[in-house]
Amino acid sequence: MVASASESGARAFSFTQAFRRACQTVGDKVAVVDASASLTWNQLGDRSRRLGAALQSLGMATGDRVAMLANNCHQYIEFYFGVPCVGGIFVPLNFRLAPTELAAILADSDTRILIVDAENLELAKQVLELRPMQQVLFIGPSPTPPGMRDYEDAIARATPLDPAHDPVADSEDVVCLFYTSGSTGRPKGVMHTHSNLLCSSLAFAAQIGLTDQSIAMIMSPLFHVGAAGLCLPVLHALGCIVMVPRFEPAKVLESIETHGITVMTCVPTMLRMMIDHPDMRRRKLSTMTTILYGSSPMPEALVLEAREYLADARFTPCYGMTESTASVSSLPPYYTRPENWALGKANSIGRSLIACEMAVLDAEENKLPTGRTGEIVVRGPLVMKGYWNNPELTAQTLRNGWLHTGDLGYMDELGIFHIVDRLKDMIIAGGENVYSAEVEAAIYAYPGIAQCSVIGVPDEKWGEAVHAVICPSPGIVIEEAALLAHCQARIAKYKCPRSFDIRTESLPLSGAGKIDKPALRKPHWEGRKSKLI
Repeated sequence: MVASASESGARAFSFTQAFRRACQTVGDKVAVVDASASLTWNQLGDRSRRLGAALQSLGMATGDRVAMLANNCHQYIEFYFGVPCVGGIFVPLNFRLAPTELAAILADSDTRILIVDAENLELAKQVLELRPMQQVLFIGPSPTPPGMRDYEDAIARATPLDPAHDPVADSEDVVCLFYTSGSTGRPKGVMHTHSNLLCSSLAFAAQIGLTDQSIAMIMSPLFHVGAAGLCLPVLHALGCIVMVPRFEPAKVLESIETHGITVMTCVPTMLRMMIDHPDMRRRKLSTMTTILYGSSPMPEALVLEAREYLADARFTPCYGMTESTASVSSLPPYYTRPENWALGKANSIGRSLIACEMAVLDAEENKLPTGRTGEIVVRGPLVMKGYWNNPELTAQTLRNGWLHTGDLGYMDELGIFHIVDRLKDMIIAGGENVYSAEVEAAIYAYPGIAQCSVIGVPDEKWGEAVHAVICPSPGIVIEEAALLAHCQARIAKYKCPRSFDIRTESLPLSGAGKIDKPALRKPHWEGRKSKLI
């Protein structure tokens, strides 16, 4: 039986208790800002608890799943907190997926209640034809479609739940399911517990120095654990989040100035677009103190150029995955200062956060010494409980107490971890291991590269050949011979691309917003025996 917060005492400290603490501590402080509203903690708490009560009135019971298909908005944060307030499990949905994929997720999670916004209504209708819901709540402003209930009306009619009676079962109870993009098969529901979310939030907040004065810009979709991995730590630090629906350089720069943004996540392509925008030179950006990055190498020249406008910003690489409840490591900004870039740490993934341990293992799962390349593994309270309805894959991924990340890397003499490639992305050319990430880093150091992805393509002589797919920055013409010479000056000849595909359009992205390597590989490997595409 699930106890109430007042009955459980110190037995468990849950996600909802941390939320209640924030409302009690800084109730009149602004917590969430979006294009339509600015909510204090008291307002956020009231609306979230009304949502919980409304869901109960619609038939939601403890442990039931509630899904959301929406762009970033303040209602998304109410969803994050309101569903757990009544013992439910929240399921964020990726609006970039096809209707069949979304219907499969709803079926796998056995979700009965869906919340959808106007921007995703047509997609939701297609999904509902494949997988009908027990109840659907609609977020306006357009009129509520037949068969759906108006979100604002539902929470206005509900009586907010008493915070003293939040259901608290156990810190290890599942509180949310984040589904991965499923590039290697059907989408996988990653189970995160109360403990996962709390430990991840508190460890990350401590590592990068978040405080009640932190104001974070959330640009990535909140269905992605990377967005939650910044949003929740900031809120648990009693800071404020400002949401923008999508990345647009002018609006991002305006928001930094208007709201006094102090922290944001930014990939190199975004930073390049901001620098190239004329507003970069006229906006006041001095409040920005922390820029987090990951997924692709951050060129030194780009950081040096950015510092002309963001002089006080600390550039901090981070590393994590859905299965680790967002970030598990970050690098101290000391190593990304201009005078220290030559130390060679700026594009590492840093050291493990407090409350987790990282190591490098060989194929027999023995720990490797400093400098030796193997698979990076993680353990601790940040690691997922497992995959929903998939014990076999859970057993494959969580072995001997370690989360196997599938990333190849090594630890250096300072305890800093470096990724060299994904296991499945490693190219074997003529018996030599070529790490695509290393080749991509060399290419990104060439001027005018907006996007780059290195893949292995079939080669009759060598088995695989290194192939680079590139999208230049606007107005830039890339000469293949000059780019090849640039690469040969930085990496071994056998690692350099044997062919280039230079495109004018952006490279395809996965549901997680990363360059979709399987899609790039597929035309080359169709009908051939190969490693998993």
